[in-house]
Amino acid sequence: MQEEIEKLLSAIIHPETGKDLVSGGFVGRIAASEEAITVHLHFQKARDPFAVKLKNSVEKVLGEHFPAHRTSVIVREGQAAPRPEPKQHTTTGDITRIIAVASGKGGVGKSTVTANLAVALRDLGFRVGILDADIYGPSQPKMFGVEGYLPDAVQQEGIDLIVPATAQDIRLMSIGFFIKPNDALLWRGAMATNALRQLIHQTQWGPLDFLLCDLPPGTGDIHLSIINELKIAAAVIVSTPQQVAVADVVRSIELFRNEQVHIPIAGVIENMAWFTPEELPDSRYYIFGQGGARQVAETYGVPFLGEVPIVRSIREGGDDGAPAAAIDPRVGSYYRAIAEQVVGSVMKNG
Repeated sequence: MQEEIEKLLSAIIHPETGKDLVSGGFVGRIAASEEAITVHLHFQKARDPFAVKLKNSVEKVLGEHFPAHRTSVIVREGQAAPRPEPKQHTTTGDITRIIAVASGKGGVGKSTVTANLAVALRDLGFRVGILDADIYGPSQPKMFGVEGYLPDAVQQEGIDLIVPATAQDIRLMSIGFFIKPNDALLWRGAMATNALRQLIHQTQWGPLDFLLCDLPPGTGDIHLSIINELKIAAAVIVSTPQQVAVADVVRSIELFRNEQVHIPIAGVIENMAWFTPEELPDSRYYIFGQGGARQVAETYGVPFLGEVPIVRSIREGGDDGAPAAAIDPRVGSYYRAIAEQVVGSVMKNG
């Protein structure tokens, strides 16, 4: 579909330059799904007199050729369309499979799930690393008790590389290693993505069977950067049972299923599924509702990986820098079952 859209846009001429929108560099990103099309137009002039006219022309031609789609045209003035950056040296060549751990909204325990899933994969005998890609809210240093780690730099083949932290035999890299715990990152999107790109390609990862990417909540610049920079084998989506969280799971599913992204979804995890008091081991209290994540997984045809209850040791492990899957057999059993399904899914997909 993208080629067809570009062909349509190449027939629209900018009156001043005499060039069509594609060859003239006016077309930025094109995103197309089964329901919607979004086109970004970029104009060098701060107030291009033809911007509105060309925007209307693009909307008209897309509406005529794709009447069943919602179409939107986003105009950015004062800059040219971004040019593809040259390929850079990367240290990810010895990583066998990369898994994105995502959530539609914050507060569902995505980082906790990432840490415990990494431990479970390690216990299955795999070499594991974590990229803390939640630039504005890095949690993995706290989860593994390495908040005070200061990365060293080493030279390899004349290139400076960043040495990751190692905790519980898991390699960790996070922007949290480079800032004070109480600092607020006042970064625009471009600054955040550039920092993330450096963490991806300059960390001395070494050979890994799995690299888990702890993504920020939502669907934004960081997600697109990760998708562009890394070959992701599969995505795991984390949710809690309540409807406000489940509604955002759908957005995450659509992100990875978008034909421009096309990343397999290993499945959905329902975190904080229920609470069982220590003194009432046979009781289950469904504080956030019951089965919401399972239901949305079934509705959208993605695997349901399992439920993780609210367990005191999970909270304590995250606070104390020791993921509960490593020290509490109950928690370990939940995450081992999930890890086995994730491994089976990515192996099946190649």
